[in-house]
Amino acid sequence: MLDNLPRGTIVIEDLEVGMTRHLHKQVTDRDIELFAEVSTDRNPVHLDDDYARDTIFEGRIAHGMLTAGLISAVIGEQLPGHGTVYLGQTLKFMAPVRPGDTVRAEVTVDSIDHAKRRVTLATRCLVGDTVVLKGEAVVLAPSRKFD
Repeated sequence: MLDNLPRGTIVIEDLEVGMTRHLHKQVTDRDIELFAEVSTDRNPVHLDDDYARDTIFEGRIAHGMLTAGLISAVIGEQLPGHGTVYLGQTLKFMAPVRPGDTVRAEVTVDSIDHAKRRVTLATRCLVGDTVVLKGEAVVLAPSRKFD
């Protein structure tokens, strides 16, 4: 994975609206196989070339939640980072991710509620210039005062 900043924690007191972090990840056949094993989602559109060729995707695709997991990686490792607790996430899948695609997962601070330690984040994933996933996350951010 290639990301734009070191892993760690940005406490809520240091967050600002507009802050952005990202990572890049090439999705491999092994990633898809491991996700299928861990999730027990063995839909053949992800694992079987012959089956997948006859679908609307005309070939195998990665699990949507594998792609969404890259958003979780940015949130849990970079923004806000270690100590962050997920409260909710919306997802809209816009286009498929295929084995070999490099996904850019991006997270941007949209709003901050300091009193509740809640941060709303715009989330999206791209393959090249194509948005493949977009959504919004709400998290409980770590605080210098409490953690």
